[in-house]
Order: sequence, then C-alpha cells, then structure tokens
Amino acid sequence: MKRLIFSSLNKWRSDRDRKVLLLRGARQVGKTYLIRELGKTFEQYLEVNFDEQPKVKTFFSGSLSPVEITEKLGGFFGKSVVPGKTLLFFDEIQSCPDALKSLRYFHEKLPGLHTAAAGSLLEFAISDLPSFGVGRIHSLYMQPMNFEEFLEACGLSELIPLISKASCDSPLDDTLHERALDKLKTFMIIGGMPAVVKTYVEKHDFTACQEVLDDLISAFEDDFAKYRKKIHAAKMTEVLKSVALQSGSKFKYSKISDLRHPSGYKKALDLLVKSGLVHKIHHTHARGIPLGAQTSPQKFKAIIFDLGIFQRLCGLDLSEYLVRDRVSLVNKGALAEVHVGLELLASGVKNLRPELYYWHRETRSSNAEVDYVITVNGKIIPIEVKAGIQGQMQSLSIFMKERKLKSGIRISAGNFNSTGKIVNIPLYAAIQARSITP
Repeated sequence: MKRLIFSSLNKWRSDRDRKVLLLRGARQVGKTYLIRELGKTFEQYLEVNFDEQPKVKTFFSGSLSPVEITEKLGGFFGKSVVPGKTLLFFDEIQSCPDALKSLRYFHEKLPGLHTAAAGSLLEFAISDLPSFGVGRIHSLYMQPMNFEEFLEACGLSELIPLISKASCDSPLDDTLHERALDKLKTFMIIGGMPAVVKTYVEKHDFTACQEVLDDLISAFEDDFAKYRKKIHAAKMTEVLKSVALQSGSKFKYSKISDLRHPSGYKKALDLLVKSGLVHKIHHTHARGIPLGAQTSPQKFKAIIFDLGIFQRLCGLDLSEYLVRDRVSLVNKGALAEVHVGLELLASGVKNLRPELYYWHRETRSSNAEVDYVITVNGKIIPIEVKAGIQGQMQSLSIFMKERKLKSGIRISAGNFNSTGKIVNIPLYAAIQARSITP
C-alpha cells in the first residue's frame, strides 16, 4: 500500500549528507513494511530483527565499531554489507539498547552506509539512554494511513487529484462529493491501521475489520505489561478508554475514577502519549507564534491515534452506524473532530514530533472554543469542525475578531465554499487545511 511518507524516505536515500534514519511511531502503523519497500530500491538489503534473532545482540556487547559490527552481521546472515549498495535495517531495536547506542557511530564512522532503524516502544528505550545521537540521527514520525492513502489503497487514486484541485471557486462535482463522503464513512468505521485497511480491501467485511481492530487493541494492552515497572497495566487500559470517551472535550482525570489523587493516571497518560497511542491537543492562548510557547499545561484535550481504534474503544454499534445517511455519519460523539485532528497530524512535518493546539475561553458570560489552531506561512489559522452541513460559527468569529485574523476555516460535511473570511473545507479534504493561503 502506497504511503505518503515514502517520498521522505526516498529523499533520505539520495541525500549525500544523510544521517542514520530512525522511523518512529506507534506499533503496527507500517514502519517495517515501509523500510522493506525501500529496501527493494537497493542492490542489497539486510534486515536485523532483534526479537527474532536475539543472538545478534552479542555483536553489540563489546566494541561499537560499525566496521566490526557489519563484518559480524555479514558473516551471520551470509550477506555482504557494502556502503552505497546495502540498506542495513535494525528492526525492534528497542530490544537491544547497545544497538541504539551504536547508531551514532554508524553516522560518524560509516557514513556511506544507508542505516535505518525502527521499533515498538522505541521512545522508552531512547529515554533510558544517558545520551542519544544528537545531530547524528534523522527521525521520521509515522502515523496510521490518512484518508488519501485509504483512497489509494481502495483503488480510487483518480479521486485524489480531483479533491486536491477543488476549491471554493471550483468545488467538487456533487456526484463526486457524495462519493467522497461515502468512502469517508467507511474510513471512519475502520480507520487507517494498515492491517485493517488491507482486510477491508481484500474482504470488504466490516466484521472482519473489527476483529483485526480488537486483536490490535489486545496487542496494545499486552504491551502495557512491559510498563509494569513504571505503572500498573490495568491503569493504562483505563486511561486509554477514557481518552476515547472524553474526545472532543477538555480531558479530566476525575472522569476516569472517583479517586482524589490522579497522579497514577497522569503518569499512565504520559506513557500512552510517549508510545504514540494518544495525542494531546494543547490549549494555546494563540496571541502569537510559536503556538507552543503559549500553552497551559493543565488544559488539554486528547485523542486516540487511529479512528478505527477510537471507534472500538467507544463501543461502535456497527449495525446502527451503517444505516446512517452520509451527512449524519459524523454526528456520533466527537468523531469528526478526531478525524480532523488525525488528518492534521498526518499532514504535518514528518521529521518533527507532531503537535496539535486548540483555543478555549472559559468565562461566565462568554464560553467559546476553537477546535484547532494551526499556523500557515507564519499566520495563525483557526479551525472549527462541524459534524453536519449547518451550524453556527460563533466561537470561530469571536476568536478571529479578538486576534484580528483575516482567515478562518470551517471543516464540515459540506462542499467547498466560503462565507466572508471563513473558508469551508469538506471533511474528506481536511488535509488541505495546511495549504490554505491566509
């Protein structure tokens, strides 16, 4: 399945001054698959999986010289490792901390060799190291498939350029608009986890897709046992489900449990964020750039990293959902807001840890909230998400007036159009929010 981030991998491949590549992201988002696809473009490809071949860990227990390590790996696997011809890939590298330490030396001592690494729970292994290859590692952050990648996987690639070229002056044809909404409805049921999308493409069976999602959730919960030195696994499961249920509103630890001391839940949430399963949406005062310099740590929202996982954790009634019309497909809970947030994450810069922001004013006389606040070409752009076609935009108007902004975005089930300073983008084109010219 084609992934948009592959262009970033190709750019890294051809960069003469490249660093060691570290592909980061939650479990099962397709990191290994993508590197294997990249490996097909090399004369030689050597994959070292530290979980499947634990014996090779001994090659990193002594000297961390890349030359010595590659000689041993070549002898063990019966493959030569040649700079300029071989892609060397360390998978599940979190299982071998010494291999993580060695990455900086691959950049320093063997710069001609294309070296890449990936793994699950990688962030925890990195945080346990006293120092980690600053200036020598090039990180790329990978998310589940977005809607555009889903269309590609479904064989609807011809619809993608039509959506990307559409605008307020030239909206999508009504028939194509309905077609896109219909496919979005499917995407909102199954999400973007590659294994689930693959199941849908091959079987067109929603029940089978939900079974795969349940298996993935079980695998994540099994992973929680690996955190047992940090926190009880059951507490992480509680918090994960609470994030799903609280999506669309300010996250409150008190809604997880009646306990007065949320410290354990706070730690569990921090671990879920670090693992990539949860994204925080930070409150920002948005009085200038950067948005991250004006956040309130106590105020934040949180969303699950994938729509399908979100739906299963919320207990989606599949039979009831399937009979909904296209316009009301997103009226259940905060589904539309979660979808837009994940599309914004997927469209962000790939070599930076993704961040999301929102604005909320809490006063007795005037309570207002803007779902997302982004920056485009150095300008602040507010985004309000509406589940249907109609809906007031009072909060968006208040924010734009207070910050004296010239442009705002409304994302809804409606087609491309504009009302004064506010541009409407369809939910299926949410990724275009970052390309709006202020």
